[in-house]
Amino acid sequence: MAVKVLILEDNPVARSFLCRVVRESFSDAITITEAGDLETARRHISLTGGDQGLHGVDPFKLIMVDLELPDGNGMELLAELGHYPATKIVTTLYSDDDHLFPALQCGADGYLLKEDRFEVLVEELQKIVRGQPPLSPAIARRLLTHFRPGGADSSAPDSGFMPTPFTTSKPVPIEKTPDHERLTPRESEVLTYLSKGFTIKEIASLMGIKWFTVNDHIKSIYKKLNVSSRAEAAVLASKQGLV
Repeated sequence: MAVKVLILEDNPVARSFLCRVVRESFSDAITITEAGDLETARRHISLTGGDQGLHGVDPFKLIMVDLELPDGNGMELLAELGHYPATKIVTTLYSDDDHLFPALQCGADGYLLKEDRFEVLVEELQKIVRGQPPLSPAIARRLLTHFRPGGADSSAPDSGFMPTPFTTSKPVPIEKTPDHERLTPRESEVLTYLSKGFTIKEIASLMGIKWFTVNDHIKSIYKKLNVSSRAEAAVLASKQGLV
């Protein structure tokens, strides 16, 4: 079954460019749905189970969202899709804090600048397969500067941003044993491979499933174990005998 991708972009030229980037980035069969405004995007999403991606309906696995749209802001859609089972990536021209941090806070899993070269965007998008957040180089540098001690501009306005799972890591609980939600057999298998250092693509090959499906399992594992990285999951799994 083809991996379903939704591209929300009002500029036809930019939309066509992003379609080429997506097709070049993944070896899986891809089905791309295009939307030029929020209303159209919401209509397509409602056909795949609404903002929850209800069980039994084939949801989008990747959603690329522009921020400035004719009928609103892409952050509205990100906020609405907090529980939608897709990797959500902002694609925009804005690299400032006033757009970057609120987008991450609204649930974006990555942040790409459309002004980057085709090859750069492909390389960054492919990071999804390796379990890494797709971030344009300028955005990655901006995040590092922001979270480095003394690196944030004290004169910049407070964006109200709380770090997302891939911008910082939480300490792994050692003394207290959390009451974890039980992992499914598939999730336990994925966690075992993660603990051994396999990439998402390698895990998908070993298990005979799509890498997007592996990505879904990893998100569920992180949520159930209350961790935010592969390293935390591996350490906790070892300490608690989960694998």
